[in-house]
Amino acid sequence: MRGNGGTSASGRPHAAIFAALGDETRLRLVERMARRQPLSISQLAAGTEMTRQAVTKHLHVLAGAGLAGASRRGREQLWRLNEKHLEQARDYLDRVARQWDDALARLKAFVEE
Repeated sequence: MRGNGGTSASGRPHAAIFAALGDETRLRLVERMARRQPLSISQLAAGTEMTRQAVTKHLHVLAGAGLAGASRRGREQLWRLNEKHLEQARDYLDRVARQWDDALARLKAFVEE
């Protein structure tokens, strides 16, 4: 990508963000975290067939991409989304869409000449 080499303003590669979001299980975790306040691993696993260990593994992938973070409350880890990085991913996709729109408009103008 021109401009910032495919890296977000925070220095995180966009590919890492999209790779983390490219898994259906992680997308479901993102959806669950987006609906509420920070959730524990037990709360995120509740009502699913996933073990707490599987949830933890997926949360660490999201955290590695900068999409989620945890804080401690007593013995419990509470996980939340990092909405800033989700917004950066959306901005990136918007930029790519504008580039495609511009390229298609140029192609259309060329063909119609």
